[in-house]
Amino acid sequence: MTGEGHAALEEELKKLKSVERPAIIQAISIARDHGDLSENAEYHAAKEKQSFIEGRVADLEDKMARADIIDTSKLSGSTVKFGATVSIIDVETEKEATYKIVGEDEADVALGKVSITSPIARALIGKEEGDEAEVAAPGGVRAYEISKVAYK
Repeated sequence: MTGEGHAALEEELKKLKSVERPAIIQAISIARDHGDLSENAEYHAAKEKQSFIEGRVADLEDKMARADIIDTSKLSGSTVKFGATVSIIDVETEKEATYKIVGEDEADVALGKVSITSPIARALIGKEEGDEAEVAAPGGVRAYEISKVAYK
């Protein structure tokens, strides 16, 4: 994952531990004060949320412990690989798009970040500026020309 992605996971983990966890403990305590736990919907909802938070904390800690952090600013070249910011042009419609190839946990298409395991990233990996890549999309195969490869 990129350093930026690692920092985002670290921030989410910090928020879960310092804000969400204490809030849910307080909610469970308040719900307990309402009496009979077997029919207490607030208590069961709070316990379910606590379970989700604890699962997410464990998941984030595991991912961060196993992460290989790659400083994309030190990468260079004209070949598309992990960390590249790639500008592509749809051969059919001539629409241009720019994507950064990132790890699975940091992918967000709305922000122009695609996972290394996505069909478009797999089609672009190993290609260079000027090459065409065919992507198997749900609507059929689409062809893209790589107009620019950069590492930021």
